[in-house]
This record gives sequence, C-alpha cells and structure tokens, in this order.
Amino acid sequence: MKDYVIRAIDKNKNIRIFISTTTNMVNKARQIHNTYPTATAAMGRLITAASIMGVMLKSKQDRLTLQIRGDGPIGTMVAVSDYNGNVKALVGTPNVDLPPREDGKFDVGGVVGKNGNVIVIKDYGLKKPYVGQVPLVTGEIAEDLANYYVVSEQQPSAVALGVLVGKDEIVKSAGGFILQILPNIEENELNKLENCLNNMESVSSLINKGMTPEEMLDYIFGDFSMEVLERKEIEFVCDCSKEKMTKALISIGKDEIKDIIETDGMAELTCHFCNKKYVFDKSDLQKILEKAIK
Repeated sequence: MKDYVIRAIDKNKNIRIFISTTTNMVNKARQIHNTYPTATAAMGRLITAASIMGVMLKSKQDRLTLQIRGDGPIGTMVAVSDYNGNVKALVGTPNVDLPPREDGKFDVGGVVGKNGNVIVIKDYGLKKPYVGQVPLVTGEIAEDLANYYVVSEQQPSAVALGVLVGKDEIVKSAGGFILQILPNIEENELNKLENCLNNMESVSSLINKGMTPEEMLDYIFGDFSMEVLERKEIEFVCDCSKEKMTKALISIGKDEIKDIIETDGMAELTCHFCNKKYVFDKSDLQKILEKAIK
C-alpha cells in the first residue's frame, strides 16, 4: 500500500485532523541513511511530522523545513517537505542506538536529547521565510511539536507519531496524526476528545494491524462524525540535481574552484539528503570557473 495522508474535519467544524501512513517513506530513508533502530524511530517520527505539516501549507510553491536540534548523540535532524507532503530528510549521526525504555518503547528522547530546539521554517516565496522556534520539552518529537504549535502558533494541538521496527531492523509500520482544536469548541466535546486521545492505541500498532488512515480516523474519532476532505499520496523523494550542485560549486568562489582544478582535477559532491553522488571532471570545473568569474 502506498503512503498517504488524509485531511478531515468534524461535522461541527471544531476539530481538524491530518492522519498519515509513512511506512514506505521511513523504510526508504532508513535504507538511504543506514540508520540503527532508535535512530530510525527518531527519523521516522520527524519525516511523518514534516510530511503532515507540508500538507498543511496553503500554496504549491510553499516549502517547510523541520529541524530538531538536541544535545543527544543523533545530533541535528532535518526534514524538508513540500505542499504535497513529499519529504527528504537527514540525520547528523544515523548509527546511534540505545536500549529500550522501561515501557519497551524506543528511547527517542535519549538519542535526541532534552536540551535544544524545535525549529520550523516556512518558505512562502517571500523575501524572508517565517521562522518559529521553541525549546525541546521531552525530545520525543510528538510532545515537542504539540508544544511548538501552542507556543509559537497559538494553536492547541495533539500530535501522535509512531514507528515500529522489526528485529530485522526493517520498518514494519509508521505514521501519525496532527489534530488541531478550532475556536468555539464546547467543553463537553473537549472532554470527549481528551478521553479518546488518552485511551487510544499507538498509531504504529494500528497501522501494523493493517488500518488505513480512514479506518484510524473512524476507530479513534468515530464519535465526532468526521468527514474526509482530502487524500494525498506522499513519498520520500529528493529534488537534488547536477544543476543545484553546480550552483553550490559556483558559490564557493573562483579561487577555491581554481585550487580544486589544480590540486585534484575533479570534484565529487554528495547530497546529504539522498547520498547521490555528482562527479565533476576537469572540463566541468573549467566551465564552472568561467561562470564564477562572470
């Protein structure tokens, strides 16, 4: 089954929710970055959140960057999403792992760290992007993003993210949701919603049982008469290209390019998001040097 995200709202227009399955995306990222299990869980939560947040964007040219900068051994994690929810991502140190927590779950907070920041950059194609930043709360990512929405965007939200990794280190299930409470919700509805969230089974467990986003919507929030408004297929995909790498080489300046030509006679650049390599021979570098001089 392909990964996808749905957008839904309740009949009273008090709750909106985005629910996704991201198993294929997270598995592809795991293979590219060769992450260990706990790092896979952390990266998978980041990818899932960034994808959903991308779908929340208003215009096709909009881009969102989600950064988690903690003091844990995994280092900085970055995910970039577009309007369609497609994502590319990287982690500072992919080969980190920790023993499970006492409840048997991955110690994502341990690899991320509790000291640091959540940074959200929304590029609307204007001169300056919107940048929101809040301190980490737990390092578990879902709680940190819920806090981001309340503090930075004044939007009460609930965030659930899950990644289930098998003994063979392959991702068995991944997905999540971001739920936002709209103005004028009545207290009895709020209490009912809180009860649903407190008693729900983990998202990764539901997906592992074969549930689709629509089925999870009905299973968890069936009492709210939810209507699905949109469905988008999502992928882990990188938009790197030789043209972009050429621009990166031009940006280092003519003196550096000359030094590369004289010393090595070639250059090899690697995209940190997908590990694709781009080779520039001496002829390529000479042409790039000419562009840098102009």
